[in-house]
Amino acid sequence: MKTLFKTLLLLSATLVPAFGFNTVVIDAGHGGRDSGGSYGKVYEKWLALDTALRVEKKLKAKGFKTVMTRRSDHFVTLPARARIGNKYRNSIFVSIHFNFTWKKHVSGLETFYCSGASKPLAAAVQKGMLSEVKATNRGVKYARYYVIRHAKNPAILVEGGFVSNSKERGNTKRGTYREGLANGIVKGIVKFKKLRRGRN
Repeated sequence: MKTLFKTLLLLSATLVPAFGFNTVVIDAGHGGRDSGGSYGKVYEKWLALDTALRVEKKLKAKGFKTVMTRRSDHFVTLPARARIGNKYRNSIFVSIHFNFTWKKHVSGLETFYCSGASKPLAAAVQKGMLSEVKATNRGVKYARYYVIRHAKNPAILVEGGFVSNSKERGNTKRGTYREGLANGIVKGIVKFKKLRRGRN
């Protein structure tokens, strides 16, 4: 009986809940003294904030309620970001970042999740971004980043390109590219909401 109960718990954690949500908590990564990845005068914290604000505007236009973990260049701790997300029961959490590595040839988009309920959101957003911008698909991946590991609601962390790659850095500097990323993220969120409602 105990084994059956544990199996049921595991299955329930991986199923997509059959109800909608009305709030999107948008987390612009880094900020303030934490610049994130940077190359020259290109700072992840600015790219993330600009993209997050574009996402917010588009979501509001579609009737979503939105909450931002930051709206300006100030530092917010990881626990504070998670607390903001967990304040809203009927919500999802989307953390927006840009990547960096010493391997300068590496490029592409990737989206991370930490729970079974979050994986369909990650997959929808990854597909949405790739439909809007031309980039290498680095896939949907499991990770234990603090803000998604401590989330009580579906939560993902998006990496919108590598500032360490010269070509992709050039892309991230363009408003049209960040607009495309925002369009793709919103497209994925809308798709996920339809999944939560049990629609095609």
